[in-house]
Amino acid sequence: MGTATMGKVIVSAKIENLEDQYRAHQGLLSPDQIRTLAVDDALVDTGATGLMIPTRLLGGLGLRPTRARQAKTVGGFIPMQMYEAVRLTIQGRECVVEVHEIPDHSPVLIGQIPLEALDWVVDPIGQRLIGNPDHGGQHMAEAF
Repeated sequence: MGTATMGKVIVSAKIENLEDQYRAHQGLLSPDQIRTLAVDDALVDTGATGLMIPTRLLGGLGLRPTRARQAKTVGGFIPMQMYEAVRLTIQGRECVVEVHEIPDHSPVLIGQIPLEALDWVVDPIGQRLIGNPDHGGQHMAEAF
């Protein structure tokens, strides 16, 4: 394994329009009408905060923009468009998280907030996500 790939973690992720899920639950939409994005190459980025989705992929989810906020990047501060929350599923674990729009040249990025909500930690040697060892690997919330 070269230094270029050391610690790089790629995962499959399912991202679903939360409003569509609510409407399906109410019987107003059929489950197959829930707008969904499935990606096989989401990059786990512990330097990112949230769930970051490139502009080219956002349209299919039908999300509404909610606000712009400042984002700190290696190139300085930039405005970043935020979108409604989605249901994110990685390796069978689900959470609800807001979406940040990023430029098209980027992959989908999974940052610290969704990782913590899903109770995954990064195994940089094995290049994978593992259940939080502090919780015996089980999906658990901390409430203290």
